[in-house]
Amino acid sequence: MPSLRQMNTHARTGPSAETLRAGLASQLQEQGAIRSERVADAFRTVPRHMFTPGEPLERAYANDTVITKRDERGTAISSVSAPWVQATMIAQAQLGPGMRVLEIGSGGYNAALMAEITGEAGEVTTVDIDPDVTSRASGCLTEAGYARVNVVLGDAEDGVKEHAPYDRIIVTAGAWDIPPAWTEQLTRVGRLVVPLRMRGLTRSVAFQREDGHLVSLGHEMCGFVPMQGAGTRPERLIPLHGDDVVLRSDDQDIDAEALRQALLQPREQAWTGARFGGSEPFDGLFLWLATCLPGFALLTRQRSDTARALADPSSPAGTPALIEGGSFAYHTFRQVDAAASTYEFGACAHGPDAARLAAQMAGQIQVWDREHRRDTARIAVYPAGTPDDQLLPGRILDQRHTRITISWP
Repeated sequence: MPSLRQMNTHARTGPSAETLRAGLASQLQEQGAIRSERVADAFRTVPRHMFTPGEPLERAYANDTVITKRDERGTAISSVSAPWVQATMIAQAQLGPGMRVLEIGSGGYNAALMAEITGEAGEVTTVDIDPDVTSRASGCLTEAGYARVNVVLGDAEDGVKEHAPYDRIIVTAGAWDIPPAWTEQLTRVGRLVVPLRMRGLTRSVAFQREDGHLVSLGHEMCGFVPMQGAGTRPERLIPLHGDDVVLRSDDQDIDAEALRQALLQPREQAWTGARFGGSEPFDGLFLWLATCLPGFALLTRQRSDTARALADPSSPAGTPALIEGGSFAYHTFRQVDAAASTYEFGACAHGPDAARLAAQMAGQIQVWDREHRRDTARIAVYPAGTPDDQLLPGRILDQRHTRITISWP
């Protein structure tokens, strides 16, 4: 049977793969995900198709996620992340030559990119709890010429002490909390980049130390398969109409039956006057609503006419929702100028208190538009047990190991 290297020899050395790698690097530079020539060179060099065997070259070099393992229900539990996400997190980490790096969550390709960037003087360690994933990553790294990467099987809740300390730790699985080992194994001036789930919303946050806790240097919208092992924290899923409309909740009790009945009641709407262009991102608004709304969840719906008739959220994949008793409101928008591709933010609501909740959400959208539209939230992580008066003001999230605050200028 031919080896992985033999099966990929033509693709690795032929102009088609090289051209696709160069095109991907150029695309990521144009998007602003790649911010240095050294990182661009890594994307031009590392053969991504060797970490996605069985995929066509065009798919291997598409700017998209490639799922590599699913559980018995078909849910993705391991993947090669989309290149734009990997480039963004590498930029957040400010990865450079000679650094010691820990990657939490293995796939192989990202570790190879980091090995290229850190060079022979650096050291990259990648850890995963799944033996299938580490075996596959180790084989792909060796075949692709990156056998110097340390591949470790283990629960990343404990980090990887034998190769610590690390100048950079990059987490490539969605985390609900930050265990002490990650901070302890980071150098004093090190940087942690982690897809942190806060009230259901995930942001890739770059952290550095400050006075005994971690503070954010910036954050980017992202999505990752969830953490496994001791750090697992499943979301609660509340179907409101089969799989058509579902609520995702992290931190509250919900009267599911009352909300199912509410969804079938007439829809109330409240419009805000706050507008945006069709290509303008508004992930900051989502984080603001997660910060200020008391009963917060995310509403998702299927991309079907049946589901759309029931609910029309701004993002079918997950839209901020305000829950109170047997009523709920969610964020939406409507087109107000087709020629200029301009839209207006608003809120839809169902249930006995629909009008009040729609007005409450609309009011917070207006606050964001007036006071925080150009702001970036500051996220800080403190050890569990830190008194309130030692925390930054803002929304406090009490996790297992930490207390997280989200504050705004």
